Amino acid sequence: MTNNSTRLDHVVLWVADPIAAAGFYEEIVGLEPLRVDEFTGGKVSFPSVRVNEETILDLAPRTLAERMRMLPGSADSAGHPVNHVCLSLSAGSFDALRARLTEHGVPISDIDHDSYGARGNATRSFYFRDPDGNVFEARHYDA
Repeated sequence: MTNNSTRLDHVVLWVADPIAAAGFYEEIVGLEPLRVDEFTGGKVSFPSVRVNEETILDLAPRTLAERMRMLPGSADSAGHPVNHVCLSLSAGSFDALRARLTEHGVPISDIDHDSYGARGNATRSFYFRDPDGNVFEARHYDA
C-alpha cells in the first residue's frame, strides 16, 4: 500500500446512547474510546472509538440527525445502520473478541470459512450486533 492510496478514515454509526456505545466498544470489542469526556462535557457532538491508527468509528446520537444537512436526505438516515462493518483482526485477537462477546452474552453467529474480503479469503469470520443493532463481522486472515 502506498502513501497516496485510498484508505477508510471513519464510519459513522447511529446510536441511542453514545456513552454506553463507547463502553461496549471499549470493554467488549477492545477499541480505544476517543472524546468521551469532551462529549459528556458538551464540547463535541459525538465520541468515537479507534479501530487502528488510521480508522475510527464515530458514535453519533440519533438526536443529531436533525442537524444533518450536508446532503439532501441525510437526516433520514438516522436509525438505518449500514449493512455491516468488518473488523480484520489477528487470529489471537479474533479468538479473544469471540470469547469476550460470549462472556458478555452477546449473540454471535457460527464461524464461516473462506469469505472474501479486502485481503482475499479470510480464514475465519463471524458476525455480531452492537447494542444499537449495528452488525459487525470479525475476521482474520492467515497472513
